[in-house]
Amino acid sequence: MKGIYLLLIELPEEQAIAVGSLGLVHFSRGYYAYVGSALGGFKSRLNRHLRKDKIPKWHIDYLLQKATIRSIIICETEERVECSIAQALHRQFEAIPRFGSSDCRCPSHLFFDTRKKPITEGSLAAVKSLSLEVRSFDAKTYRDVEA
Repeated sequence: MKGIYLLLIELPEEQAIAVGSLGLVHFSRGYYAYVGSALGGFKSRLNRHLRKDKIPKWHIDYLLQKATIRSIIICETEERVECSIAQALHRQFEAIPRFGSSDCRCPSHLFFDTRKKPITEGSLAAVKSLSLEVRSFDAKTYRDVEA
């Protein structure tokens, strides 16, 4: 299966993190939603995000060295809709400038809120607004799910 995904991430403490080409980025303590595409397939992309032992390649890899993925939302689609989802999230949440969006014109693909419930509900609503079928998983049990 291929399509788009959202990682719902918790950062337990405020910190500055060196994020590849972005340089030093300040992250507040709280919850983040990251929008990505897996047009080559979910399994390898998401398993990479869940691994801690990797050489950072993408912006999200640097954040995940300090943060924890709490849940994953996936939507099977052939269409490139991650920018539409990012735009919907940008209307509701603080964007981390240029994060994850170096290959498009979006201001960001990473969004922040201090609380878990709003970022989770906002992420689900953004995906459902595109009439996509949504599957949501706890990150701890994701490996047991065939995606």
